[in-house]
Amino acid sequence: MQIISDIPDILPELCVATIGFFDGVHAGHRFLIEQVKEVAAARGIRSALITFPVHPRKVMKTDYRPELLTTLDEKTALLSETGVDYCIMLDFTPAVSQLTAREFMTDILKERYRVEALVIGYDHRFGHNRSEGFEEYRRYGEAIGMQVILARAYIYNDLHISSSAIRDYLHLGDVSMANRCLGYDYFLDGIVVGGYQVGRKIGFPTANLNVDDPDKLIPADGVYAVHVSFDGRIYAGMLNIGHRPTLDNGMNRSIEVHILHFHSDIYDKFIRISFVQRIRSEMKFDGIDALIEQLHKDAATVEALLL
Repeated sequence: MQIISDIPDILPELCVATIGFFDGVHAGHRFLIEQVKEVAAARGIRSALITFPVHPRKVMKTDYRPELLTTLDEKTALLSETGVDYCIMLDFTPAVSQLTAREFMTDILKERYRVEALVIGYDHRFGHNRSEGFEEYRRYGEAIGMQVILARAYIYNDLHISSSAIRDYLHLGDVSMANRCLGYDYFLDGIVVGGYQVGRKIGFPTANLNVDDPDKLIPADGVYAVHVSFDGRIYAGMLNIGHRPTLDNGMNRSIEVHILHFHSDIYDKFIRISFVQRIRSEMKFDGIDALIEQLHKDAATVEALLL
């Protein structure tokens, strides 16, 4: 996949394209992208995705927190796995936001990016105020020599899959359902930082994760079975997200993982935590002994799931 900036030195070849933010690059996105590739192959031209490096709402409202399923680097890496030819990064500016759908199709898609056919998700809208839909896009396309194709919708077990729905599942801690919609395990990337060292004292040393991007969505508080990846290897882990009420952690929300049967120092290492299943909600115990007893039960549950 070739990444093309907003103002490329050389315009790409004629292409079949689709447009969207593609947060999460979930199963629905991949189904749409496959349709783009099919149309492009039938025409003997290139396939392209047009996306944005920054969430459009954040450009228009700087204090907006998008709660990203994927950072820009993560999204780009996932899109590269789809086999599409071009990924065009369009800077969404206030000027772009003021373009009507017809102006956007003519000035950006047709003249700048040489889009010959545009595949549109069945619920996708663009242009100033997002007031128009597929029939208008099709009409504008005919006027400028661009075919506009309505994509088939992707349905999973009678569920409509969308980035918003996946966010809702993650807010509930239902990572299993989120993973089904994504088509892969939801993950957090970051650097291991120093913590309170309490886990080490009670026999459950933890790696505290500092997530790279503050806009990345952190799932609901609780205990999760996870895979931990670093240095080319994958380990089973027991992850806690929350305020550690038994240890009086106050308002500080932490992300800490105990890697099963692992005893090395991984401070300052980059790791990826991939969620498999939520084990339980975060709880306050009567004391340290009760907490330790529960941690042993949690570790046994995780081991049964992952090992």
